[in-house]
Amino acid sequence: MFPIRDDAPRFTTPYVNYFLLAINTVVFVMTWLSGPANFQRIVEIFGFRPAVVVGFLHGVHGLDPVTAFLPLLTSMFLHGGWIHLIFNMWFLYIFGDNVEDYLGHFRYLLFYLGVGLAGSLLQILLNPNSTVPNVGASGAIAGIMGAYFMLYPSARVLTLVPFLFVFFIWLPAWVLLGYWFLGQFLSGAASSINYASNQGGGIAFWAHVGGFLSGLGLIKLFPTRPRRYRYFYR
Repeated sequence: MFPIRDDAPRFTTPYVNYFLLAINTVVFVMTWLSGPANFQRIVEIFGFRPAVVVGFLHGVHGLDPVTAFLPLLTSMFLHGGWIHLIFNMWFLYIFGDNVEDYLGHFRYLLFYLGVGLAGSLLQILLNPNSTVPNVGASGAIAGIMGAYFMLYPSARVLTLVPFLFVFFIWLPAWVLLGYWFLGQFLSGAASSINYASNQGGGIAFWAHVGGFLSGLGLIKLFPTRPRRYRYFYR
């Protein structure tokens, strides 16, 4: 299922969400235009590797905190391909504006980075020996979706559903996002089985799960922005 648009109102301009959409797109285009060899090198340098983080924490010689931890941040602004970028940016566009409206601009940026880091930490915890560089804003965007799930569960989302033939239907946000989370969790469990069998895949599903759960848990801990008019879906 793929979201097309939602009907949750907002009362402010989502400047930070627009900035995140722009910076992710610009970074990807610049890395893509650098050529395949440079693109791969950028991913290897600025994508985070769970084994490197774990190795530093265990005191492995030759690892420093910048090499170990800076990629946890930089990886959130890299993407592996056009499809990866487009899907991530579309979900951010659909759900991010309302969460920014609720939190305010600066708090929204902190929240976005925080849930992105939380998603990466769960990926490290469950795949600590992986040396594959992880890139993408998916964990952070999953956190935004978790926050949206908490704040606007009854908002309606126009959804494209490909089942035998393609049709469009308005679904409650909790149905669409709950279905998405269940798919990520089951895929993560399957990837862990494949990882244990040395058949690991290339999608960091646990980062999605960790981001979504952190979004669920943290959104109510962040103070909402003061404003004159408020409207919440319940």
